[in-house]
Amino acid sequence: MKRSVALRLSAVLGVAGVAGAITFGVPLLQANADAVLAADGFAGQNGGTTGGSGGTTVKATTGTQIHEALCNRAAVDTPIIIEVEGTINHGNTTKVSGDSCNTAADRIELKEISNVTIVGVGAGATFDQLGIHIRDSSNIIIRNVTVQNVKKSGSPLSNGGDAISMESTVRNVWVDHSTLVASGGESAGYDGLFDMKDDTEYVTLSYSILRNSGRGGLIGSSETDTGNTNITFHHNKYENLDSRAPLLRGGVAHMYNNHYFSLNESGINSRAGAKARVDSNYFEDSKDVLGTFYTDAAGYWQVSNNIFDNVTWSAVGTENNPAGPDVTSTTTVSIPYAFTPDSTSCVPSIVAATAGAGTGLKVSDGKCSATAAPTATATATATATATASPSATASATATPSPTATASPSGTNLSIGAGADGSSKASGTSYGNVKDGKAATFWSPNGATGDVSIKWPAATTVSRAVVVEASGSAIGSYQLLNGATGAVLASGTGGGTITFPAVSTTKLTFKITSSTGTPKVAEFQTYAS
Repeated sequence: MKRSVALRLSAVLGVAGVAGAITFGVPLLQANADAVLAADGFAGQNGGTTGGSGGTTVKATTGTQIHEALCNRAAVDTPIIIEVEGTINHGNTTKVSGDSCNTAADRIELKEISNVTIVGVGAGATFDQLGIHIRDSSNIIIRNVTVQNVKKSGSPLSNGGDAISMESTVRNVWVDHSTLVASGGESAGYDGLFDMKDDTEYVTLSYSILRNSGRGGLIGSSETDTGNTNITFHHNKYENLDSRAPLLRGGVAHMYNNHYFSLNESGINSRAGAKARVDSNYFEDSKDVLGTFYTDAAGYWQVSNNIFDNVTWSAVGTENNPAGPDVTSTTTVSIPYAFTPDSTSCVPSIVAATAGAGTGLKVSDGKCSATAAPTATATATATATATASPSATASATATPSPTATASPSGTNLSIGAGADGSSKASGTSYGNVKDGKAATFWSPNGATGDVSIKWPAATTVSRAVVVEASGSAIGSYQLLNGATGAVLASGTGGGTITFPAVSTTKLTFKITSSTGTPKVAEFQTYAS
């Protein structure tokens, strides 16, 4: 792929100031996967990400064995560490059924589960032409794996062409020391290397390599899928990518100490109101590494201490707003966790020494030197501090929506729960009905359809509030116990629905007729 490079900018550009220092305390995995794990960055918020720590450790050399390990657990949230070695491909990956899993034959399926660690051990783990799909799940760790050549067209097909993807109410995922590679762009059958959409939050990608793809990854599948947020990228190597490093639609992302090399068309693409915090990154031999591209829906960025080495910039246009060559901040972005970045000048060397699978899980000491992973004992205090982050409290007590004053008192049980449905119109999301935002909504793909709130364990509910978005035209409805199909209530339009208390894992709002386009902004649920 041809690159155009004409301008050498070796100066450090941006505004000063980075969040306060922290004693380096990212509890990283020991070789035998026995250490207690806890992620840093945004994955360390919202209660933290510990994966399968404390659970049983099992071995797997095939994709089928990975699925079997998930299905053999006592429950969907029983902690488990799966140590993977060898090549995982279509030939050794089949669907497995069970009460604690929901798997598929053409990918590693982490669906409707929690508290899982997948880690490469021994000679390493390679997922060859087989992607990893995370859906309606939480507290997932993936470490020390290679995922390569996953296709959405051609043969074999897997995971929509994404190496690792997350969608539909995903919380707290940490992908670390992994290598995600393709062998071309969309025309060659590949899509994104690291995609997040449809209500994904609290994710960290660290010490990893993304290479040789048309698309690095995205946060948000469309200009209206803006409910994905709180993502951290640090100490990663982005190499030979055409674009999306990443593409960010709405939400907040933090990029620090990454090495971007040979970005051929564009890099960090902040659009549709997104806010990118870009600290101490090294951009080299690349084009348009930061800005808003291919849209007139503006995004924003706060920059500090970045180096732009041999970077070229396009002219400003209607759908092209590069941040350079005079790179300055266009917003401010508050980061809730402390971090100590390496000096920007050493980013290429420290990333080369630590990033990717098979590098011994080495990390930076915050002073431009690689060091072995700290032990669980040495980092126990830092782990406890991250878990007690103020942002976890803020998330748990978020105001349900601007119309909450008209809602029943008590905790909105939809916040933090899962969501799914029968169908969704283009540009809408199931997760929009429980994001606490009246401006986002779900619509069925037609005049009727259903949307559900779901919980990992039986939950007692006796009231629901359906908040319609502007222009909505809900006709008749049924409120169902989604676990049994029993009708709890029926009526017309939105508003408060009361019914006899029921203990269930799923509550479904089923629209049976409409006079126009139904639009559900919020589906709030309450115990009383």
